[in-house]
Amino acid sequence: MSMELLTSLRQEINKVIIGQDYMVDRILIGLFTGGHILLEGVPGLAKSLTASTIAGVSGVGFKRIQFTPDLLPADILGTEIFNQKTGEFIIKKGPVFANLILADEINRAPAKVQSALLEAMQEQQITIGDTTYKLEKPFLVLATQNPLEQQGTYQLPEAQQDRFMMKLKVEYPNRQEERRILEQFGLGEEREVSFQQVLSREKITEIRKVVSRIHVDEKIKNYVLDIVLKTRENRQYIECGASPRATINLVKAAQGRAFLEERDYVTPDDIKAVVYDVLRHRIVLSYEAEADDMTPEKIIANLLELIRVP
Repeated sequence: MSMELLTSLRQEINKVIIGQDYMVDRILIGLFTGGHILLEGVPGLAKSLTASTIAGVSGVGFKRIQFTPDLLPADILGTEIFNQKTGEFIIKKGPVFANLILADEINRAPAKVQSALLEAMQEQQITIGDTTYKLEKPFLVLATQNPLEQQGTYQLPEAQQDRFMMKLKVEYPNRQEERRILEQFGLGEEREVSFQQVLSREKITEIRKVVSRIHVDEKIKNYVLDIVLKTRENRQYIECGASPRATINLVKAAQGRAFLEERDYVTPDDIKAVVYDVLRHRIVLSYEAEADDMTPEKIIANLLELIRVP
């Protein structure tokens, strides 16, 4: 992917999304590495708009699933329907059969519905009845959730959270960005914002192959291992450390960031840039940590200080 194509991709996204560069970059990392993304933030921060915009600019099939307490797994995956004329069952495929899935407010549905996405996210396939269907590539799940202290939300199971490459903490825009949002969308008649398609499914597949070949030095691999293994040693504050999936995703996310920075090799700064997003949802805190007002971010920062940078 040339620098011009990457620049035009950002320009088209910025026609619709003002600010939120951190969120946009991390979603692009997910798109270019095949890693699913969990977005956490209060309503109104353009999480859903960013997902639909990136899907449009990328030229991939997009479906939005609104998670609610009464949602059923079949509403996501699809179901078998009996055809009285033929006397046979036919398959009605659900919205998960798309390239980019927006699982909106995923923590407003109970665990059995959330877990309906597990097979799709890990195996990239869906089983309906006795038949298994492969999902079309590229396949990516972007899930949004409100902070858990909000009313009517459910905790995501650890197995579900571990399927996400990164969990992003989406913050409010700054004053200048919010002024631009006001000028563009809040004054007078609402203006139609159009963008052009820059990528395609075939191009994304090519980019994923390029990203997977970005060089990771032995010292970087050992640095990643040092970080992940440290999460399993701190028994004071960490009840359960990061899984081997965290090790894999930390390297993949760093490769994606190196690609966005137009490098063909990973640096320690790439690891540091994505380590919070990759690990924050994979560290289960102990009661002592909560009593001492420790957060996953504080613990990760402390671990990084203990580990020598290559």
